[in-house]
Amino acid sequence: MSAKNLYRSPLFKLARARVEREEAPWYILSAKYDLVHPDTEIAPYDETLNRMGVAQRREWAARVETQMDEMLPEADEVVIFAGQRYREFLEGYLRRRFNSVTVPMEGLRIGQQLSWLKCGQG
Repeated sequence: MSAKNLYRSPLFKLARARVEREEAPWYILSAKYDLVHPDTEIAPYDETLNRMGVAQRREWAARVETQMDEMLPEADEVVIFAGQRYREFLEGYLRRRFNSVTVPMEGLRIGQQLSWLKCGQG
């Protein structure tokens, strides 16, 4: 199944709709597959960074950084809709690597994030 169709949470669906409306390239941060293009075929899985230790999360972030360097060599800005656990060890790299890093829903609880995405703010 394509990665964009594998994830089915309301938050993911709303974030996906938003980025697709913007017609900007986008990627998925996956606990199992790291950085994934939305059209990449992947198998379902039951892993999350929320159940990984610090060392595993750091290793995951290092792999994602390498993938970003390879897959996004010309990118200048990034907008992150991923949660804090998925950003925690990437943010330093992202702020060094990209000229503009935006986390529009930072600090919002899940209900507030859903509301923000539904309203199309930003």
